[in-house]
Amino acid sequence: MTTTLTKLLRAHTGPMTSELVQRPGEFGLGRIPERLAPAAVTHSVCGFCATGCSLKVHLGADGSAINLSPQVDYPVNLGMACPKGWEALTPLAAPDRATTPLLRNPLNGQLEPVDWPRALQTFVARMKAIQAAHGKRSIAFLSTGQIPTEEMMFLGSLFKFGMGGLHGDSNTRQCMATAHVAYKQAFGFDAPPYTYADFEESDVLVFVGANPAIAHPIMWQRVMRNRRSPQIIVVDPRRTETAMCATRHVAIQPRGDLWLFYGISHALIARGLIDRAFVETHTTGFESFAAFLDDYTPEACAPRCGVSAEDIRDLASIIAAGKAVSFWWTMGVNQGHESTRVAQSLINLALITGNIGRPGTGANSITGQCNAMGSRLYANATSLLGGRSFEEVQHRADVASILGFSEAHIPRENSWAYDQIIDGIERGAIRGLWVVATNPAHSWINHGRFKALRDRLEFLVVQDMYTTTETARAADLILPAAGWGEKEGTFINSERRIGVTRKVARAPGQALSDFAILQLIAQAWGCGEMFRTWSSPEAVFQTIKELSRGRPCDITGIRDYAHLDEAGGIQWPWPETRNGLTPDSANSDHSALRTPHSALQERRLFADGRFFTADGRARILFDPPRPAPEMPDETFPFWLNTGRGSSAQWHTGTRTNKSDVLRKLAPRSVYVEINPEDADRLGIEPGGTVVVRSRRGGLRAAALLTATVQPGQVFVPMHFDGVNQLTFPAFDPHSRQPSYKACAVAVERADEG
Repeated sequence: MTTTLTKLLRAHTGPMTSELVQRPGEFGLGRIPERLAPAAVTHSVCGFCATGCSLKVHLGADGSAINLSPQVDYPVNLGMACPKGWEALTPLAAPDRATTPLLRNPLNGQLEPVDWPRALQTFVARMKAIQAAHGKRSIAFLSTGQIPTEEMMFLGSLFKFGMGGLHGDSNTRQCMATAHVAYKQAFGFDAPPYTYADFEESDVLVFVGANPAIAHPIMWQRVMRNRRSPQIIVVDPRRTETAMCATRHVAIQPRGDLWLFYGISHALIARGLIDRAFVETHTTGFESFAAFLDDYTPEACAPRCGVSAEDIRDLASIIAAGKAVSFWWTMGVNQGHESTRVAQSLINLALITGNIGRPGTGANSITGQCNAMGSRLYANATSLLGGRSFEEVQHRADVASILGFSEAHIPRENSWAYDQIIDGIERGAIRGLWVVATNPAHSWINHGRFKALRDRLEFLVVQDMYTTTETARAADLILPAAGWGEKEGTFINSERRIGVTRKVARAPGQALSDFAILQLIAQAWGCGEMFRTWSSPEAVFQTIKELSRGRPCDITGIRDYAHLDEAGGIQWPWPETRNGLTPDSANSDHSALRTPHSALQERRLFADGRFFTADGRARILFDPPRPAPEMPDETFPFWLNTGRGSSAQWHTGTRTNKSDVLRKLAPRSVYVEINPEDADRLGIEPGGTVVVRSRRGGLRAAALLTATVQPGQVFVPMHFDGVNQLTFPAFDPHSRQPSYKACAVAVERADEG
């Protein structure tokens, strides 16, 4: 090993001494930043969902965390926390933590402990050997929306600029790619326009394919603070917990959303219930859209969406009568075979009624993971840093100049998306795969295919907190990573707010922050000099600021992490100057900036009617609806829907299952919701074991008889292993996001015994 690499490794894995504690910017094993040591409490943004709650971290005498409580004056959660937030420290102490690198022994097939020098040598030698034999682009990475932005940017930049790879994507593809593309096409940039205050300012809230009462509980509490006695409309095939609390539940037919929203748009236009002045001044494409809608009368749409023509017109009347109408969506829209156009049908409704840029309005995508927006902007995966494109000459030149790299290091084409990387493994085009902080063997659609492709890979590296995930168990090499609370960086939440997550605990054994691991790999690969200034997450944050300069997401007015803490998080954009007001002068009274609902603290986009397109106008976009790629039939007569089952569960359960408290609050084993009429017809008893089968596999589950699902439909929570062997691998053509929300299944009683 080189002298520099040896020094780096010692710096990240050495003992915690007073000398090391006094070195700011070091975030490897055993370092609590000096500024935290004397404090009894610090603050950190939660690392589960994209609500972005701030938690008080109560510190012991050694500066490490001993407990959590919600922060009262943070403008996101206002002193509230969901069960996951209260238990966020518990997963750090799990017995299955990865504490040392593990390498698979080719003789006995077992994963065995090795030291970091051996792990780094193996990573570099085998990845380079694959590139030498099959080409530079024969390796790929799959990453996450749950590590800090600085680590995401380092990973993508190291892989593409330093290692010569091209193909990489994150699991943000599974949750937010649709919103990213829909906003970019309609607004000219991936720009969610809202602030959480809009939950409290609307007099009509329309939730589509969203169940915030369970999936985003603190957001739902913000809705409950609304004093305007709002109409709350929930569009969802299933009578979710949110639908139960709504003033109106629209029990749509699965994948009937586009028909419904086109029918509502037709009714609004036909009755003159639109904001003609806004449309003419601030949009393009309206006349073509109006002509297109001639064929989408409420009567034509009703049988296709399962909502009567009368109800479609009634919904149009409610929207037209609202003074501040907001449209909210999440995975029920994003995870569909025509999801981008469905999202844009909601954007169109906001545009034609002028419900954007004002308090309580907006076409508002609710983000899934804690840092999916950081991934969308800075992961350097399928789009270039700062929301740029690899295919744009000027964009490449700008990035190379800011980073001090030769333009020759910047790829000239976009990477493959997640599904295309999987296809590449199947074809033999991808031979080496690096998986960081995600679990595709559980979460990827039709995951039986992913597991079957494992043998096509010559080398699988998993960089994770745990050794027991389905993906880690299949790895050739496991790199032990620190988790939330054991490292530092920034997250960007659903409302564009940048917050700091703090290192308040030691990672166990030889586990390192992802940032430290990337530093070591860069040095071992031989490209460490390229990233010599990337000495700490906060140093990289300063580079992120420069990458944002002049972009819609400009944050050059944010000084540093301390500024973010003092301000209670800051929503982008926050440029150095803003309408003659400098952020420094605006922040002279930090208590005012931290006051919820202040003009500085709660900022929405497009108040001036100007969008990020070349002409400043929003685009009204549309296409005819397409049939679902897999429909129920005689053999598989039920629609299957999947989604979040409990506010105490998170994704594949990798972290939440470590908590005794969360396990008690959530179901212990997989279940399927089925309508009592269907259960009676099939002879299924409450709690009885059934088999749910699709054309791709089967799953045993307990039957939960409930009228929350309509006859002919069933629902299974996504958190349990095996659920995604059922789902159908369809992808939206614009976002390439998989369609988890509708496929055909059969349900039958399990054989006795």
